[in-house]
Amino acid sequence: MKAGNCPYSGPEDLPSVIPVFPLPGALLLPRSELPLNIFEPRYVAMIDAALAGERIVGMIQPDEAKSPCSLGPSLCTVGCAGRITSLAETGDGRYMVTLTGIARFVIVEEVVTNTLFRQCRVSAVSFGIDFASDVDESDVDRGSVLRTFREYLDAHNLEADWDSVGRASNEMLINALAMMAPFGSAEKQALLEAPDLRARAETLVALTEMSLARDPGGGSRRSLQ
Repeated sequence: MKAGNCPYSGPEDLPSVIPVFPLPGALLLPRSELPLNIFEPRYVAMIDAALAGERIVGMIQPDEAKSPCSLGPSLCTVGCAGRITSLAETGDGRYMVTLTGIARFVIVEEVVTNTLFRQCRVSAVSFGIDFASDVDESDVDRGSVLRTFREYLDAHNLEADWDSVGRASNEMLINALAMMAPFGSAEKQALLEAPDLRARAETLVALTEMSLARDPGGGSRRSLQ
């Protein structure tokens, strides 16, 4: 696969040590794009360092079930590496960044450094499937995903651009819904760690159905962007 102008053909193409960005509820998936508003000084420094190097940042969920460590919140074991493919300076010290997902990784160990941001030694060996140029979408129950999506929209008085939904591939649709879904960190982590696209679709449907059971929704009708 390619992220920006750089090809990534296998786990060996990822740097062994990357900066990590612990951000609750933010999900990055391979071949998907995640916009970020970077304003904290330590993460501005992280982007500066990434731009000076291989332009890679690892998105990771804080592990809320564990106590914080000396470096900050404990981290989940699995994250996703993304390449900076778009960047704009705002003039007030912020960056508007887009990360394009490359592959998931497992944290091998956290590296102690003198940087403001955290860095980890990672391995993507367990996620060779993420580097494939073509994803097997044939086993995905698209109808089930769309039915559940429509039920969620109706319950929360939301609207969607159904023409765009209809044109989206299964992978694009499922990953976009997983990334924008208003789930907590644990649910986002479950979507990230799903072994393949079919499992991610099934997890997405199950989580959405549980969300609907807990919160039937309501309110004035609005658009889902």
